[in-house]
Amino acid sequence: MTTSTALHDLTVAQLASLLRTRQVSALETAQHFLTRAHAHASLGAFLDFNEEATLCQARAADLALAAAGATPSLLGVPLAHKDIFVTRDFVSTAGSRMLAGYRSPFDASVVTRLAEQGAVTLGKLNCDEFAMGSANENSAFGPVKNPWDATRTPGGSSGGSAAAVAARLVPAATGTDTGGSIRQPASFCGVTGIKPTYGRASRYGMVAFASSLDQAGPMARTAQDCALLLSGMCGPDPDRDSTSLDVPAEDFTRLLNESVEGLRIGVPAEFFGEGLSDDVRAAVDAALKEYEKLGAKLVPISLPRTELSIPVYYVIAPAEASSNLSRFDGVKFGHRADQYTDLTDMYKKTRSEGFGDEVKRRIMIGTYVLSHGYYDAYYLQAQKIRRMIADDFQQAFKRCDVIAGPVAPTVAWKLGGHGNDPLADYLADIFTLPGSLAGLPGMSLPVGFGAHHMPVGLQLIGNYLQEAKLLNVTHRFQQATDWHMAKPEGF
Repeated sequence: MTTSTALHDLTVAQLASLLRTRQVSALETAQHFLTRAHAHASLGAFLDFNEEATLCQARAADLALAAAGATPSLLGVPLAHKDIFVTRDFVSTAGSRMLAGYRSPFDASVVTRLAEQGAVTLGKLNCDEFAMGSANENSAFGPVKNPWDATRTPGGSSGGSAAAVAARLVPAATGTDTGGSIRQPASFCGVTGIKPTYGRASRYGMVAFASSLDQAGPMARTAQDCALLLSGMCGPDPDRDSTSLDVPAEDFTRLLNESVEGLRIGVPAEFFGEGLSDDVRAAVDAALKEYEKLGAKLVPISLPRTELSIPVYYVIAPAEASSNLSRFDGVKFGHRADQYTDLTDMYKKTRSEGFGDEVKRRIMIGTYVLSHGYYDAYYLQAQKIRRMIADDFQQAFKRCDVIAGPVAPTVAWKLGGHGNDPLADYLADIFTLPGSLAGLPGMSLPVGFGAHHMPVGLQLIGNYLQEAKLLNVTHRFQQATDWHMAKPEGF
């Protein structure tokens, strides 16, 4: 290696450059990160490894790097996948006992596309069971710890992905965002993450939670790295995902380094009201002032139905979950109860044993709101308000180019800090849910530290298909500041 910087301190872009110029091998890189991941196993970020498969992919990457000609953008770069994506060479559990030990016969589209760009799969990352949660405490295989403070949550449901990137166990990782599950853990762990427009990335092979909300996205240390990954992940997949947008794949790095002079940043009053902690507010305000120094203009806007996003989301998402999770009945795959008297008893015992408390809670809520006599009163009304929330954003975008605000009302709380109060977790999603319900792209970037020296993220929301603009706005901030370079002690 010709660089004095440790491999794990390099960004994806830096590492890809070293690999292309043969200053480091893909095999050496994969071995380095595997060693680090095992050394920090107490973090709980990884659920499965297959070192033989990983090193085989790395050797293939080295052969491709040695050959003449153009190379894919991520050739030889190690990544890890949230365990919500099925993979042939690794166990795919979705963080649930229901799928303990399950091996998929195929790869998710996102996994396949990143592999086509030359990425080497390092392993599978812990997550809330079936992506249901905001703290990564709902995993059947134990919680993930925040590398900035092991007594605190990394956020959820993509907590394993955020923690692994923050701890330098992997340069980048995939995540999924249904109601904020990329943006919130990215904020809590001090990394960068983006949820693209709904339908940008194929949902094929992504274990379903709420089909009209689930969306894949990358998590890394910089906007440039996220742009590289997103370019590989996205693209139409009409034969395997009917919700996939018929929009060609694009290079999301193409707008990086454009000036933000004159950029209109909308600041919603509803994101800065009662409930936002002073430390988070201070970090977000400082970030907005930095944008003003870069030439952007702050524009007051309103998203009047922000508070309604919580009840709307927690009607729609559980309703879709109750339908999607009905397939886990012990008949074809997954867990099956050992003892039962008849088919109905097998269903009951299998689902009772296989699902955790939060999953059961959402299935029951979802079944209730879809039931006869309640569908019109709850589910149909929630869908109407969802449309109104999306309309609020379109009205706001007439006055601004991007929308900015906090990702979460507080910094990461203590593991177990919300006890048996699921509503406390639900309320923590107040700022991320509106964008998810509208299907808009959104991202989190590190902008400082709050109480207990825990990271704070700034949320940026763009209009449909404006990911490249969001990434550039983030990139320009990261060129002017170094919050994204901060590293947890001991890692």
